[in-house]
Amino acid sequence: MKQFLVSLLILTAAASNAQSYGRYIVRFKNKATTPYAIANPLPYLSQRAIDRRTTYNIAIDSTDLPVTSRYIDSVRLAGAVTILNVSRWLNQVSIQTNDAAALAKIASFAFVERTAPIAAKRVGDSGKEGIQAKRFSNRKLKKARHFKPAADYFNYGSSFPQIHIHNGEFLHNIGLRGQGMVIGMIDAGFYHYTTLKAFDSVNQNGQVLGVYDFVAKDNSVIEDHTHGMQCFSVIAANVPGQFVGSAPKAGFYLFRSEDAASEYPIEEHNWVCAAERVDSAGGDVISSSLGYNTFDDASFNHTYADLNGNTTMAAIGADLAAKKGILVLNSAGNEGAGSWGKIVTPADGDSVLAVGAVSASGIPGSFSSRGPSADGQVKPDVASVGVNAVVQTASNTIGTNNGTSFSCPNMAGLATCLWQGFREFNNMRIVKAIQQAGDRVTTPNDTTGYGIPDMVKATLLLLKDFSSATATTSACKTSLAWTSKDAKGMRYEIERKAPGETAFSKIGEKAAAGTIFGTQHYQFTDSLINIQAGTLTYRIRQWADTASSVAQGADYIDTVSVVLASSCITTPVTNVPVSAEEFVVSPNPAIDQIRCRLTTTYPIPQLTLRLVDSKGAIVQVVHTSKLSGTATFELPLRQLAKGSYYVAAYNGEKRIATKEFMKL
Repeated sequence: MKQFLVSLLILTAAASNAQSYGRYIVRFKNKATTPYAIANPLPYLSQRAIDRRTTYNIAIDSTDLPVTSRYIDSVRLAGAVTILNVSRWLNQVSIQTNDAAALAKIASFAFVERTAPIAAKRVGDSGKEGIQAKRFSNRKLKKARHFKPAADYFNYGSSFPQIHIHNGEFLHNIGLRGQGMVIGMIDAGFYHYTTLKAFDSVNQNGQVLGVYDFVAKDNSVIEDHTHGMQCFSVIAANVPGQFVGSAPKAGFYLFRSEDAASEYPIEEHNWVCAAERVDSAGGDVISSSLGYNTFDDASFNHTYADLNGNTTMAAIGADLAAKKGILVLNSAGNEGAGSWGKIVTPADGDSVLAVGAVSASGIPGSFSSRGPSADGQVKPDVASVGVNAVVQTASNTIGTNNGTSFSCPNMAGLATCLWQGFREFNNMRIVKAIQQAGDRVTTPNDTTGYGIPDMVKATLLLLKDFSSATATTSACKTSLAWTSKDAKGMRYEIERKAPGETAFSKIGEKAAAGTIFGTQHYQFTDSLINIQAGTLTYRIRQWADTASSVAQGADYIDTVSVVLASSCITTPVTNVPVSAEEFVVSPNPAIDQIRCRLTTTYPIPQLTLRLVDSKGAIVQVVHTSKLSGTATFELPLRQLAKGSYYVAAYNGEKRIATKEFMKL
């Protein structure tokens, strides 16, 4: 993350500017004489915000402190001045005034670093439904086509393709649906979200935790623009069989920072104030589908050189949000087919996950803004569905719309679910996992960045970081232990490379014990009979095959070595009459389990039962023992696919018998 730098317009306090602009930024030099203390943050940060900092070892610093109240009071009392919004991160306030004398007085205060015009005077509330801001660049709404989803936890209906392009249903199927996570949405309004059907669940369950309008300065956002409502629906919708969002069980803060009818830099200031509110409330994720490059007054326009992640107010604020531990996602912009062509701010923030737009088949949208940022970062970082994305409409139907505005919340919801499963890792590790899971990770480009992320791959990448294994040897046995995260349907394969061997061989398997995705601990014992002394290496492969609709994925989560100090070579029992051995397998065919009845006239201290499939792959190994006479062993089959299998009994390394059976 780059150093905190601020670039603001130069002081102009002439009467003509006061009449022309009407709204200004006043930046202060310090936070002197503040009654607040870094050591006691509860008066200005929620406990949840403090806990985030504690969990991820983030220091509370001066940017967290509220702006000095006496500075704000002095500005307010300088004349005909209205305080609009206050940013503690940037240590500045936005004001409205036509009083040139008041501006001059404010500029003369010893604690004021600078003032700058930031927007024309605002008259009334212009964010009502029907006004389309140029930065959104949405296309005409279309009715969503019905799409029959696979048998997953959710019945996604028409929204299945925009979830499935990321294997996002995998996260939902293992229990990661946003529970306990908090997403802050910053937009132009959330028109009628309290009555539209996509939001029935979030309204009934109290998942909207708070709202605020930084433009009108009130606690209502339902009469404002439809844009934020549609973005909100991409994450939060829960209409079974029609439309399910990417994190429908999360909690939400809905903040309006954007005046849709106009375009001025004051909206960047509002954006930062909204991000601060997400932080102080204890939010985990910010999803923002806003962006800035040109303004109604061209003198405020950003140049491409400004989009270096460290210059605009929006980028500085977004990176500060990330510094506070928040996962920040922003749409890349819809300028790809226009003269600008490039990304917009705050997508240029170096700690911001910028999201471009593709169709459900992975074809980039022509409108999707291109990278890189001015300082050469890969931008956008990744891509999601923003071409014919399924959204809630203002007329209470399910339709489609186009724009990176919708690819961002789709990705934000899945990123939230992914992070829900790995709270041990900070926001930037989640960003890295999502980037590494992209289908262009080795060849990023300026259109989709690292590509379209696969949530199965991202999960396995994080599992490799999280998991750990240990091994010890004693009495010709290796005790292997490991910790990982899993859910029902996953499994582990244990492989061994013994001294003198050049390749690993599968020696066992464990079914996942978790019901929903969470931490589990496992042990496995490997008999070392007939293994010579030397170094043994074990590796554990975790399969994440939780649903038929998810392409199987696996990776080695850990490798561990152990030294066998003494050889375990033994002389197997030989010359035993055939009549002295009997091996019977029943029932055949079998459904849930088989019973292996073995009769011998001699004891077998190192008995192995090995189950292989029709291709010869070992699918189950049991190490046990028996006394002379008859013993029965039960082997579970529920985890096996239907087909033909073989079970063999071994005395040490000597095979006693093999039986074929069918699994139904």
